[in-house]
Amino acid sequence: MGKVTAWELISLDGVMEKPEEWAYVFHNDEIAEASASEMTDSGALLLGRITYEELSSHWPNQLESDPMANYINNISKFVVSTILEEPLEWNNSTLIDENITKEITELKQESDLDLTIIGSGALVRSLLHDGVLDELMVLVHPLLLGSGKHLFGDRSDHLDLDLVDSRTFSTGVVSLTYRPAGTDEKE
Repeated sequence: MGKVTAWELISLDGVMEKPEEWAYVFHNDEIAEASASEMTDSGALLLGRITYEELSSHWPNQLESDPMANYINNISKFVVSTILEEPLEWNNSTLIDENITKEITELKQESDLDLTIIGSGALVRSLLHDGVLDELMVLVHPLLLGSGKHLFGDRSDHLDLDLVDSRTFSTGVVSLTYRPAGTDEKE
């Protein structure tokens, strides 16, 4: 059975909006290697509409010689949206527009596909609330942004999480991996 992992870049005060404007100041080879490892372990991407639109406007225009561009353009992408319509233009993109929790649960159960969510805060919150998210990995950046979209918005439901891994990078970024409390690692 596959698993669903959310991989998020956030500031110390929980802002996730527009990481391209602040996160890469802290980016180095060490973080690039860890990020590439996480991404290549994924069998498919699971994206919300806004993240899909942002990524699909950038990555198809990148050189195929860029390993990340080659990877992200060719991997399967499942896009959760009630606004977008088929066909989606970006290579290997499939729309999930009804029974979202059920469809994602079936994807997990019917295959060994590990799905990775990047960005897509509303989707992360929804799947965490519905018990579908298996892991939450946050890369906490050492800065306070003060305003912007927060990963958990103004409120979230109470949910206990277990810290299962942590790592501090030389730039001060801390990687924290959580699972819903009481769950074992899914193999």
